[in-house]
Amino acid sequence: MAVIQIVQWDDKLNSNDVLAWRYIDRKNPAKSDELGNWTQLIVRENQEAILFRDGQALDLFRAGRHSLSMDNIPMLRRLLNIPTGGESAFKAGVWFVNKVNVLDIKWGTPTPILLKDPEYQIPIYVRAFGQFGLRVSESRQFVLKLAGNKTELTRSDIESYFKGLILSKMGDMISTYIAHKKINVFEINAYLEDMSNEAVDKIRAEFMNFGIEPLNFYFGSVNVLDDDEGIKKLKSAMSERASMNVIGYNYQQQRSFDVLEAAAKNEGGSSLLGAGVGLGAGMGMAGPIGQMAAQMNQYINPTATPPAPPAAPAPTPTTPTPTSSLLPPTSSTCPSCGQPVSEGSKFCPNCGARLVCPNCGNALIPGAKFCPNCGNKI
Repeated sequence: MAVIQIVQWDDKLNSNDVLAWRYIDRKNPAKSDELGNWTQLIVRENQEAILFRDGQALDLFRAGRHSLSMDNIPMLRRLLNIPTGGESAFKAGVWFVNKVNVLDIKWGTPTPILLKDPEYQIPIYVRAFGQFGLRVSESRQFVLKLAGNKTELTRSDIESYFKGLILSKMGDMISTYIAHKKINVFEINAYLEDMSNEAVDKIRAEFMNFGIEPLNFYFGSVNVLDDDEGIKKLKSAMSERASMNVIGYNYQQQRSFDVLEAAAKNEGGSSLLGAGVGLGAGMGMAGPIGQMAAQMNQYINPTATPPAPPAAPAPTPTTPTPTSSLLPPTSSTCPSCGQPVSEGSKFCPNCGARLVCPNCGNALIPGAKFCPNCGNKI
């Protein structure tokens, strides 16, 4: 009498690594697919077993002990046309599918992704790393679509098969957050949770097509290469802008001050006036900056003849000519807000604008940062 054959998962396999395994008789591998009638199939918890014949999935068995015979496998009986009873052997392979949750599969960008900073338009290289979890949801699909001629499917196979898909989807997501949502690469780590939640939905359909259910998908970090020239330029630009914001002026004004400083260092200082007037005109401040430049030029080169001020229009009978340029303004309205002010006022009672220089008392030009008379900083 023949010994009843036992078919079950090999205990030597690592259940955390192997997701599917084709049964192989360790004592006689050549006859692994020759199953005798009344073969005992043992399926453990978190497993499913599939009977295959000529690449066709005949039946699926869940956890428990199952006796394989022609009576309880009608598909096999029809396929082979073998009568029931006796100890007839039939050829069929058995695949065991491990349905345990695998939660620590690593992923990452093997090469950095080239993007442009959304604000400064500087090319930068970005990398991303993380991990994801999955479980086999449809054993038939999983084995039929991924096994091929293999005798087992491991987590490394899954990483290899879906590497391109993951990198494509995650690369698009990073590009969307940086290029389209205008998020700075140094601030994107604050959005990792949102990106992780979106990532599961992006890969779900593709994974389910192979009988795999994605359980989670995490972005561990999105970072840059510290030695990247683009990153160095970006950090420099951000640092310079931060300094300007603290001091209280913008890049155009900074460049204007740099030009004035360079002109002041020229021998004789004669070019300072032209530089000041030119820069002032470009910024819509020809009057104040031009006067400031003229005063600075006079201090640097005392022998230089200051330019003659433009001729004042002849006074009308109703507008008395001021007797002194050092007197407070006699206008009855504020030049900044247009509201009435008392004659001789130093500040506008409506907007608080300064009307006269605190150093010499001369009337100020609206928007001036220096007194046109004494050069005092306002």
